[in-house]
Amino acid sequence: MTDTLINTVNITDASSASGADTAAATASAEGAIVLGPNQYGKAEVRVVKVTRDTDRHEIEDLNVTSQLRGDFAAAHLDGDNAHVVATDTQKNTVFAFARDGVGSPEAFLLRLAEHFTSSFDWVTGGRWLAESYAWERIVAHGEPHDHSFVRKGQEVRTAAVVADGDIRHVLAGLKDLVVLKTTQSGFEGYPKDRYTTLQETSDRILATSVSTRWRYQPGADVDYNAVYDSVKAILLEAFTENYSAALQTTLFEMGQAVLEAHPEIAEIRFSMPNKHHFVVDLAPFGLDNPNEVFYASDRSYGLIEATVTREGLEPAPAAWESTGAFC
Repeated sequence: MTDTLINTVNITDASSASGADTAAATASAEGAIVLGPNQYGKAEVRVVKVTRDTDRHEIEDLNVTSQLRGDFAAAHLDGDNAHVVATDTQKNTVFAFARDGVGSPEAFLLRLAEHFTSSFDWVTGGRWLAESYAWERIVAHGEPHDHSFVRKGQEVRTAAVVADGDIRHVLAGLKDLVVLKTTQSGFEGYPKDRYTTLQETSDRILATSVSTRWRYQPGADVDYNAVYDSVKAILLEAFTENYSAALQTTLFEMGQAVLEAHPEIAEIRFSMPNKHHFVVDLAPFGLDNPNEVFYASDRSYGLIEATVTREGLEPAPAAWESTGAFC
């Protein structure tokens, strides 16, 4: 490939000698053009698994993405698909594996990772993502129904498995968990300049939509479903506690509480927008407003992102590079 590039750069004739010389100099200065890191796969495979071995059915609802990494240079450079496991094959594998049940999204993704990296010698790693949508039974005539469900709407559970050689990084998380408290929050003491109009307050609404991912310690023996339920409960409880001097303060306290309760979790990352609620001026209508009527602004908004980690923890950049810096 390099020879082809060099030959192409140096082909010239009398009428274009100057341009070719310039191109050759540019190629020499900047280096040859090569293929960088890459991955491919099937995104957002919607799979619903119903377990119906008794009259009381169970439902598992996932949105799965599978992407492979390895020796795929020939496909990019030569149009040679000998190593390309079709994305349709990856989709079908998700459905086939769901036949045996899901269990937890993390465990399901680990099964997919093991399958693809062990079945194809040139697949050295990849990433597998899942969103998990929760359903609860409809209560009919005072009893939870055996096979009728209503979608739960508090949050979307997320999971990711990143395979890098023999190493497996397992990330769990959630998004769209909207929380609010009506007092015990303020924002004071910030620097002010000619463009500052925000007024200090010691009593405001604090609201956010929590997106978070946590990384498990390598090799940890984890009941992923149980830990997920526990982490969500801890996050909600920590949000309620203490006076919040800023959303940053509350974010750290939420992460700290999770790490203190779960030694199997190495670190936790957050992306939390400040869902602003502004006190409405009712004075033009002859009314007071003692922090009771607010305008909920959907944009613009502050966006707070941070990692809460353990001192001395060895970083794992491979776990995060394809899932976003935060969430």
